[in-house]
Amino acid sequence: MKLLVTGGAGYVGSVCTAHLLDGGHDVTVLDDLTTGHRDAVPAGASFVEGDVAAAAADVLAEGFDGVLHFAARSLVGESVVDPAKYWHGNVVTSIALLDAIRAHRVPRLVFSSTAATYGEPESTPITEDSPTRPTNPYGATKLAIDHAITSYAVASDRALGAVSLRYFNVAGAHGDVGERHATETHLIPLVLQVAAGTREQVSIYGDDWPTPDGTCVRDYIHVDDLADAHLRALDHAPPGEHLICNLGNGTGFSVLEVIEACRRVTGHPIPAAVAPRRAGDPAVLVASAARAHERLGWSPARGDLDGIVADAWAFARGGVSA
Repeated sequence: MKLLVTGGAGYVGSVCTAHLLDGGHDVTVLDDLTTGHRDAVPAGASFVEGDVAAAAADVLAEGFDGVLHFAARSLVGESVVDPAKYWHGNVVTSIALLDAIRAHRVPRLVFSSTAATYGEPESTPITEDSPTRPTNPYGATKLAIDHAITSYAVASDRALGAVSLRYFNVAGAHGDVGERHATETHLIPLVLQVAAGTREQVSIYGDDWPTPDGTCVRDYIHVDDLADAHLRALDHAPPGEHLICNLGNGTGFSVLEVIEACRRVTGHPIPAAVAPRRAGDPAVLVASAARAHERLGWSPARGDLDGIVADAWAFARGGVSA
């Protein structure tokens, strides 16, 4: 298929682009390089540098079989401080992309959504039927885009089939492609920065949570498993339907378990210090991926925490693109 990947110079987008190329697809990446990196775009993909909202219509005029939409602003804290950046950068941009998709009758859309649409869950594991009550503008913008996609998919012409993939904590690396963020907020790379000597210690935000070891529990998914789900979604987007699937291991790991895994893999003691709880942090966030298994035929194949950490560590020591 001929596919457009927006945000394909970022971490997840670049890994998915690599998998698409391996699958024999013709891929064009559209990215403004605000947070992505040009050297992250895999060889073999065409590259267009530009703003998605401004450039999508011209790019899609060439004729495409599908769009995978990763381009987004994704820092929760920043979204609280500067919500306009997120409503414009995420929602307005996505509406422009949807208009271009409809104008050029692109039949498939796979959207990179997020578990942040659920907010603080009433129960776990979280299913797609759980209430959506985002607690920050980032999650709210992603939920708004999901609503917009539904509207476009079920419009009178019913020409568009779409799949939104709501995922939790993505980690690991794909060869020399891994996480390289100017502002790092994810636990595994933060812990590995201590092992690499670029950070003195890692903070544990609360050790009195109602969990087995008192630290927060999160669901981690290998970036290669995530990419596999996106490729499967391309084949499961019936016209006129918007399918929403959670992606996760279904098994949570606590902050202490992640730190211990990083210690085992790196051989570094990794000092850690307990800090006060952060407001809005749920004790447990674990996904039910039963729908993705049923509808997409997807199951995570790389759920071993030490394996996820080992791939991330290998990239941290010598990776050149993310």
